[in-house]
This record gives sequence, structure tokens and C-alpha cells, in this order.
Amino acid sequence: MRKTLPLVLALAATALVSCQSRDTGPASPTPAATIAAVLSGPDAKDVHSYADPAVARVTHVALDLTANFDTRTMQGAATLDVLAAGADPVLSLDTSRLAIQSVRDPQGRDLPFKLDAADKVLGSALRIQIGAARRVVVAYSSSPDADALQWLSPAQTAGGKQPYLFSQGEAILTRSWVPTQDSPGIRQTWEATIRAPAALTVVMSGERTAEPREIAGGLREWRYRMEHPVASYLIAIGIGELGFQSLGARTGVYTEPSRLAATANELADIEKMVSAAESLYGPYRWGRYDLLVLPPSFPFGGMENPRLTFATPTIIAGDRSLVSLVAHELAHSWSGNLVTNATWADFWLNEGFTDYFENRIMEKVYGKETADMLADLRWDDLNDTIRELGGAKAPDTRLHLDLAGRNPDDGMTDIAYEKGATFLRTIEAAVGRERWDAYLKDYFDRHAFQPQTSAGFLADLREHLLKGDAALDQKIRSDEWVYQPGLPDNAVHVVSPLLAAIDQRAAAFTSKGIIAADVKDWNTSQRVRFLNRLPRKLTAAQLASLSQAMNLDAQRNSEVRFAWLRLAIANRYQPAVASLEDFLTSMGRRKFVLPLFTDLVAQGDWGRQLAQRIYAAARPGYHSVTVGSVDKVVKLEAAKAH
Repeated sequence: MRKTLPLVLALAATALVSCQSRDTGPASPTPAATIAAVLSGPDAKDVHSYADPAVARVTHVALDLTANFDTRTMQGAATLDVLAAGADPVLSLDTSRLAIQSVRDPQGRDLPFKLDAADKVLGSALRIQIGAARRVVVAYSSSPDADALQWLSPAQTAGGKQPYLFSQGEAILTRSWVPTQDSPGIRQTWEATIRAPAALTVVMSGERTAEPREIAGGLREWRYRMEHPVASYLIAIGIGELGFQSLGARTGVYTEPSRLAATANELADIEKMVSAAESLYGPYRWGRYDLLVLPPSFPFGGMENPRLTFATPTIIAGDRSLVSLVAHELAHSWSGNLVTNATWADFWLNEGFTDYFENRIMEKVYGKETADMLADLRWDDLNDTIRELGGAKAPDTRLHLDLAGRNPDDGMTDIAYEKGATFLRTIEAAVGRERWDAYLKDYFDRHAFQPQTSAGFLADLREHLLKGDAALDQKIRSDEWVYQPGLPDNAVHVVSPLLAAIDQRAAAFTSKGIIAADVKDWNTSQRVRFLNRLPRKLTAAQLASLSQAMNLDAQRNSEVRFAWLRLAIANRYQPAVASLEDFLTSMGRRKFVLPLFTDLVAQGDWGRQLAQRIYAAARPGYHSVTVGSVDKVVKLEAAKAH
């Protein structure tokens, strides 16, 4: 049965068509009907947003803000374009700790509004009676402790002379600095005028539309825009002492000047990656692909902000061994940014597709051996995560999650990434790579600049790939993959012969204490696999010989160092404590920080006391995303009072 769609949904979808007309890539054939159908589905209801898009929906955001480093606030206004239905609609926005000064129409007339009591996860609903107004101006200031914004003192930067600011909006943190409908299914175009101290550079996840100009008060004004409709979590900003180096015709890197040369050298293959991605799944539609390599407190490995990936400096290993992360963020330009999960319950539609696509890019650029090693390591990660979540029957091992009443961060585990990628790899094996690639390229075209749900993807898969082939559908078992916990027994495991050989080396060390003579020639994947394959209980003499042979305590490679420190903690290996403390206080990447503190606490009094001491020193330099996770593990008085 086809449902009658609310008028505002059809209007909003039509607005997206006009935005798509500026795109140089293929357009979706019937985007208005498709978007409206997706948003009207029962699994498209976003439980993490106060928005009611069937009544009033934001289609464009215009920011006019000043970054005040003294008060650590963004101050100014957001002008929202709205599509609405009914005689006296209420526009419901998401906010978190915003100080709302006024809400007016474009003529300056006050609009009645109410700021609801705050929920600890969702923040506060800002409900505005807009009447006939279809443009709303919200004057406001962010809080000094806005979850999306991290303000760094000069001492927390590489240069040591200027402050720094960066944002992190995923999953539902944009509402702490932009009053809008902070739901991934409600795509919005945006523009921004940003004022910041004249000594600093402002970069954003959009196109710069004018050269910066000096204004009064020692400030410079910067202007950006994003003409394609994007999810609100992809509105991102960075402000600091930044240098830029081109890496190709449409690629480049921003970072602090003292780190620019080394960073640019590490990322020299980015242009090749963009070309490889396009050869697989169609044109890159966002214009430029630049990176901003941030200070160490950035909580994630990378963030796929359109036109400007944010990346952690922990990928700068000196040997280009960790650039698969960049391939991952680039792949998001198709899966996530172009076709986006409509709600966080379907986070796998972003990350599972992207993990699969990342591996295909790595195969194109660096060869099948490298890609197979990465896929084999991820298989280990997947099975480790299933065990950590409680086993194959645990609800959170499903791809389509139930996150009602929970923080969406709870669903951001390796299940979305690795089970999702394994599902797609299983489809590829069932239908053949050529047929699968043709389908996936068309899928990105059909759903470009649109939200998607699990149900929508499965319907598309059956219509455009399986085409009524019941035997093939039964062979793939798509519904089981998406809606049931655990790992189906038809899962494709990519086995790397190179890593299988490393498994034998690990067994030889365990039984006989033999360290391979060629250990110094191993790549990152081989070193990580070796360390992870060792038993968790070793003697101090064995650990010392490992550390010496592999130079582990002086290790620059963050992935190898992480694997070593987990092994050291499991054995309460005191000589590694200095390296552990240095690692945890020198970066804030949650992927490393949370497991290491979790491991410490699991070691009883020895580890718990060490965790409390290190975390007390490290916590002030971590982003709220990392703090929110680690606070649950390490109990500090400071954390309880936060």
C-alpha cells in the first residue's frame, strides 16, 4: 500500500532537486518521490531529534558568528529557511546549552518561542511558532563547554603561540553550536560568515566564497558555503594557525606550519586515491578534497566532512603505513555524505559501505596483498567486538539497532563498520564483483543527496540487483544480516596468506621464544597481527625480548604501539608504563584511549590506580566525545562533578 505523503515532505524533497541541479554528477531520476518515501517510512523516525519535518523542516542554514576565544563561545545568529505546512506551524529545533537571545522573522518581529527542559542526551527542544514566516533568525551564543567545540590553549598546539578551535558534530553534537534540526535524515544547504582573530585561519567543510578581509577589533571575516544538501553533523569548522600545501589538482592538506612538510609527505598519494575511488563508483561530486590534520586531542581517526576531511595526527607514522584511514574518509564522499543513514539506528549504512569501499580503494592503489591484510585484520576486530558486546546473541551485534533512550554513540562500534563491510563482501561473492560494482555505482547515483534506511537499501537491492531471483536472495540472507544478531555462517572471511605466516611466527615465539630474524622488515599489518596473536599471559623476559626486537617502547606507529600497550597491560608489565602514560596524555583518539583505560581498570587495584592517575592528567586535554566514554570507565571525582 502506497501512503499519502505529507505536503511538506514533498516540498522539501523538491527543494533538494533544485540543489542537485548545480551538481556536475549524475542526478537521481525521481529524488522528490524517493526522499519523501524514505522519510515517511516507520524506520525513518529519528528518536535522537526533536524535529518534526512533517510540520516544519529546515532546508538552509546561514550562520553569522564570531569565535570568541576569551569566552570560548560562538556568538551571533543562525538564519533558517523553512518549509512548513498548516496555518500556524511550530518549528522544532535541536539545541544543547545554547543561550537564546531572540527569535525573529526577517523583518525583525519577535516570534514566540519556548526552550524546553534539557534531556541529558538530546539537549533542549527550541519550539518556535513561525506563523507565516518561512525564514527565522535565531540570535544566540554557544556554551563554553559546548560538546561539539574544543577550544585549545596555545600550549595545547604544536606552535605554542596561538589558540585553536575545532568542531566535531557526529552524531548529535552540532546542536551545541548551531540551532537547527540535527538529524541525519534532514539534509540542509548552508552558508557561513565567520569572524576570528586576524592571526588565525578559518577553514570549513564547504567552499570558500571570498578572500578573508580585515575588520574592526583585530578580526578577519571568512565566508563559506555548501550548495549540496548535507546532514547537519557535516557542518564543521576549524580555526587556528594553519599552513596549506597542495597535493594535486584538487587535493591538499592544512595543518600547523611546523608539521606541514611531514604531513604532506605522508599524504602524497591522496590524488591517486580520489582517482581510484572515481574509477570504482563514479565521479567525486564535492569539488575539492582537502584534509585538515588536527591537534592530537581530536577524538576520532578521521571525520568525513565534505571537501575537508578532519584527521588525527596519529596517522602520521613517517612511512605512509596508516593512510587507509584517509581512504576510508574519502570513501565517505559517496557512502555517508552522498547517501546518508536517515537515523543513527542505521549507522551501518554509512560505515559498513565505507569500510568496504575503503578496502577497494586500497586494493586499487596499493595492491591486493595490502588490501587482504587489512581485511583480515578487520575480521579479527569484528569477532573481538562480538565477544565484547556479549556474544552472537547480543542485540547490539545487529546492523539495524534499537537506540531508543540511548546515546547514538552506543551504536558506533565495529559492528557497523566490520559486520557491514563483511555483509557487502558476502553479496559481492554471491553475485560476482563485476555485477556488484555496477549495482553499487548505480545505487550511489539513484540515491545521491538522499537519506536511506536499512529497509530502503534491502528493497533497492532486491529490485535492482536480485531482480526476483529467490534462490540468490536466500543464498545471501540479507534480512538475517541486517536484523538478526551475530555473524551469519555465510560470511566471507578474506584470509591473507602473509598474515597466516605471521600467525606461525607468533606460535613459534609462544612455544619456543623464537623471534623472526626479519621482524624489522614487517609492515604495520604484520606487526599488529603478531602482537595480537600472542597469548595475553607472557613472562617479563618474553615481553622484554619483544620490546627490544621490535623497538616497541620507541614506536611511532600508533597502531603498533596500541597493540603493544594492550599486551603490556594484560601482563602488568611495569617497564611499559612510561610509554603508556606518554601515549594516553599525548593524544585523545577514542579508538586508542577507551580500550587502554578499560584494560587498566580490568586489572584490579594495580591498573585502576594507574588509570585514575593518568586520566586525571589527560582528561582536561580530551574532547567531550572521548571524555563521555572514558568517564563511564574511570571513576574520578572530577569526572563525577562534570
